Amino acid sequence: MILQSLAGLPAFLVYFCTAIVAVVAYLFVYTRVTPHDEFQLIRDNVPGAAISLGLSLLGFTLPVISAMTHASNVFDCLIWSAVALIVQIAVYFIVKIPVPNLSTRIADGELAPAIWLGLSSLAAGALNAASMTT
Repeated sequence: MILQSLAGLPAFLVYFCTAIVAVVAYLFVYTRVTPHDEFQLIRDNVPGAAISLGLSLLGFTLPVISAMTHASNVFDCLIWSAVALIVQIAVYFIVKIPVPNLSTRIADGELAPAIWLGLSSLAAGALNAASMTT
């Protein structure tokens, strides 16, 4: 019974580790693209940095979850995870259009720009995930 239940463990480990690698890659790339240092700001207790980065991470992981569900293999999942990363980077630059000093305002501790960025990232991630149907 237990062995039968664990038969899917190798596939689970492959996809879970793939998702972890995708998340680490996302955090690495995203925090290099944005001019503000999210992790330092979080260490300095700037709530807006945690809000914007956390919600953007959710916006990234939703399509990764969808890719894991719909992908025919791990390579396909990685390709769609890369697409999700590109979408999140694009969202950052699009959201900056109406708020040109977005990063400076987040670094200064303002919450409204952080919430705007974070929720925009989450919305884009949800749309991205829903678009991954095959």
